[in-house]
Amino acid sequence: MATLKEFEESLREHGMLMALALLERLRDRDRAARTIKPARRLTGQKMTPDLARAILDLHATTGMTQQEIAFKVGVNQGRVNEVIKRGKWLSDDPQAPEAIARDKAKAKARGEVVMAKRPAPRPAAKSSGKSAKNAASPRRAAPQGQLMFGDL
Repeated sequence: MATLKEFEESLREHGMLMALALLERLRDRDRAARTIKPARRLTGQKMTPDLARAILDLHATTGMTQQEIAFKVGVNQGRVNEVIKRGKWLSDDPQAPEAIARDKAKAKARGEVVMAKRPAPRPAAKSSGKSAKNAASPRRAAPQGQLMFGDL
């Protein structure tokens, strides 16, 4: 499959100036019809339940795309997707996973040391007559998302 640039070069080589002119008019029409201008970046806003509800309202009442909604409210498209598809950011709970991740990222950006929570230690396995060597060696967990023989 040829790229658009290769297609244009081929038209130019074959002297198809009318086709090139038509292609340029189509490009101009598409540029004029864009609702989102290229290279337009907004500084991200803090996601709040009010902003999440505004995103849901825009999604429900308008025909706007996620990208258009994102530019309108000042967040990235991924956040809009999280709100629409997964219902994230709709509560004020500071212990919600997305709120914790946001706060950690903000602390890291300020240069603060972020202490990660360590998982609670597992209770020691009770020995049931197995050798001391087997009881002392930690059991290796299978990689997540990988099927093992006999799973099906």
